[in-house]
Amino acid sequence: MSLVIGLTGGIGSGKTTVANLFADTYGIDIVDADIVAREVVEPNTFGLNAIIEKCGKEILLEDGTLNRAKLRDAIFSQPELKTWLNNLLHPLIREKMQQDINQSQSPYCLLVVPLMVENNLQTMTNRLLVVDVDEQVQIERTQQRDNVSVEQIKNILASQASREQRLDAADDVITNNGDNKALVSQVEQLHLQYLKMSHDQ
Repeated sequence: MSLVIGLTGGIGSGKTTVANLFADTYGIDIVDADIVAREVVEPNTFGLNAIIEKCGKEILLEDGTLNRAKLRDAIFSQPELKTWLNNLLHPLIREKMQQDINQSQSPYCLLVVPLMVENNLQTMTNRLLVVDVDEQVQIERTQQRDNVSVEQIKNILASQASREQRLDAADDVITNNGDNKALVSQVEQLHLQYLKMSHDQ
């Protein structure tokens, strides 16, 4: 069983960049909640079958996969559906993440969850690593990446844990306001620290 390092950060903080540095440079296994969330609703899964039973076959695309846009619209018009969906999917996602963690072969693994602090998923980790960034940088990066309005980004920021809440929960922090060079050395330092901790486990 690997040491589990939780990795989180607000929108546009650079979580993916940081996770990829650990994976590509040091061969660390990544368990990504966003990927797991898609896997638990793939065709023929318990998750997707339950959604079809609840919403009907029209919730599918022609190829039999989930029509996410349609599901988003349905959730928007029926708030109780969102609760039902969360109650269905959150345990499935948590279970699948735990399975993936158990199968990890690297000395430690990263559990990447955007809403880690909001959903109290740091209980699944040994340590929490937060990628911290100035709000202005978050806004600029997200604008460039997703081509959305500042207002939209500010709404997303307001719905996520505040910077202070995340930093309060953090064991380790990577500051990602600058260039990738600064990022590489921070990742290297943490990698060495986590290796040592995994040996001491």
